[in-house]
Amino acid sequence: MAQRCEICGKHPAVGNTVSHANKHTKRRWLPNLITMRALVAGRAQRVRVCTRCLKAGKVTKAI
Repeated sequence: MAQRCEICGKHPAVGNTVSHANKHTKRRWLPNLITMRALVAGRAQRVRVCTRCLKAGKVTKAI
């Protein structure tokens, strides 16, 4: 399953971990995603959204 927010499209960022010895190794920063039931086109559907979209009110929770 893709690590992508279905609302804003946020996905993993890549970069380097830099040690005190200035060694560089690759790493990934994963978005904080949750699976929830939301209203999509008037129907309840399971979606993976980031907590930033959830906090901003971009997602309507299904009851």
